Amino acid sequence: MIMVNEIKQELVNGIIPFWKGFRDDEYGGYYGYMDFDLNVDRKYEKSCILNSRILWFFSSAYKVLGDESLLDEAKHAYEFLLKYCLDKKDGGTFWSVTYDGAPLDTTKHTYNQAFTIYGLSSYYDASGDEDALKLALSLYELIEKKMRDEDGYLEAFDREFKPVSNEKLSENGTEATRSMNTLLHVMEGYTELYRVSGDNRVRKSLYEVLDIVSKKIYNPQLHRQECFFDKKYNSLVDLYSYGHDIEAAWLINRTTDILCDTELSEKIGKITDDLVSEVYKVAFDGRSIPVEAENGIVKEDRVWWVQAEAINGFLDAYERHPEKKEYLNAAKAVWDYIKEVIIDKREGSEWYWYVDAEGVPAKEPIVEPWKCPYHNGRMCLEVITRNVT
Repeated sequence: MIMVNEIKQELVNGIIPFWKGFRDDEYGGYYGYMDFDLNVDRKYEKSCILNSRILWFFSSAYKVLGDESLLDEAKHAYEFLLKYCLDKKDGGTFWSVTYDGAPLDTTKHTYNQAFTIYGLSSYYDASGDEDALKLALSLYELIEKKMRDEDGYLEAFDREFKPVSNEKLSENGTEATRSMNTLLHVMEGYTELYRVSGDNRVRKSLYEVLDIVSKKIYNPQLHRQECFFDKKYNSLVDLYSYGHDIEAAWLINRTTDILCDTELSEKIGKITDDLVSEVYKVAFDGRSIPVEAENGIVKEDRVWWVQAEAINGFLDAYERHPEKKEYLNAAKAVWDYIKEVIIDKREGSEWYWYVDAEGVPAKEPIVEPWKCPYHNGRMCLEVITRNVT
């Protein structure tokens, strides 16, 4: 119980108050930037991904903790999303808006639509607001009609849904037509939508996603997922993303659990077991997990979200295989590492973006469009609800 109690305290006394403090009551939503020296830029752009993830976080935290103030925060994020993040002319969610809500980056990215679905679905679950569910289903229909082809999901589009370059979700010198990361979070958003709606169209799409994962994304020879692809699913770079593999393992398991298909769970479970086993074997150093390896060369930075997802992945694997105590011990060890190295002890801060192999924090922002309570907040909620000792 020690780890569970400590993580609940981190959520209640650390993460939640920090993000409540980012609420913008003048222009709506949440402030988009805090630098390493803890200066908040109240006129920084507001990422719609940041806002939808905050919507998900406060909605989900309310469901777990029952604190009405959390539902109020979720409603604040929801109202900002409705008023500013949604394109009322052409449909879909913008990439970002200005601090006062004007469209800024009008790119329509599949990844971004998926996170809007994720946030709206959780908000519906927390609030019972039927309009939120209707909007989530309409965005699902938009993705299926405008952001995929017969072989799966595409990436980036302009405001009117014409394909554009995918630099936002391409890394390591690639220009990906398809990516593991986008597919993973389409699955995540659809899973939450199916959980709260029971819509059979969404269920069918989840089967299609899992088929792509098993046949195109998962590499059984290397015991990992490939990351970036051309249109025909040819891998573009030799990249092993430890963080995405440990995250994908438990998210895929969650999807099959919610589909309640025993045969599918057994089939996909062999893949997720392999992903966790390999990360444990090749990446876990007894305390933490580095971010990735490209062309066999390990990038040793310890990124905040990778450590959070390692706890989720190891705990999920332990619950499914309680004889594998090493996974429970790994989760506990990563939590000890987070407490010691990743959590920023300065007053008014939260978690460092990343530290180097020696534990020295990089002078990266504490908050920016990708740095939000989605990963670490979710880890806390997962640990509390799993209640693994």
